Amino acid sequence: MAAQSEPLNPGATAPDFRLPGVDGKMWTRDQCRGENGLLVMFICNHCPYVQAVLDRIIRDARELKPVGIGVVAISANDPVAYPEDSLDNMVKVAKRHAFPFPYLYDETQDIARAYGAVCTPDFFGFNAGLQLQYRGRLDASRRDPAAPGSRRELFEAMRQIADSGTGPAEQLPSIGCSIKWKGAA
Repeated sequence: MAAQSEPLNPGATAPDFRLPGVDGKMWTRDQCRGENGLLVMFICNHCPYVQAVLDRIIRDARELKPVGIGVVAISANDPVAYPEDSLDNMVKVAKRHAFPFPYLYDETQDIARAYGAVCTPDFFGFNAGLQLQYRGRLDASRRDPAAPGSRRELFEAMRQIADSGTGPAEQLPSIGCSIKWKGAA
């Protein structure tokens, strides 16, 4: 089922976390942040919306690193109901795509709830002070490739945050698969 992210609550502080990564390490929010900000992405392996944009997510993460934006991806889906989203399968996906960012597993789903994540992909862009400045979409694509020449909305917003500390006034919500909560019907 498709879900849409909620409107931005500007200035909210990035919740801290300590989660296991596909690399076998434990990661915290502060280890993931860059000197100019942090992009937290809730993704998963099975979602066709994520699969459609994964190459662009990876490209943007690589291009944001030199401007001081740290990037992290978190999967919080219930792996019992969605085995493709298990930690073992997360490891395989991260290796296959050579993720340039930590890919973390939120087994308890507490971090997804703390951020208010509702869909995959769901993007949270924070400035150097870890204050929320962007809660929008990657670009105009959905499950299909973006049209040639489409704006790179997330990338442009994070560049603006790196430069000025504030996000764009206009932000369109991300749309994707709903987070697969444990115990949900």
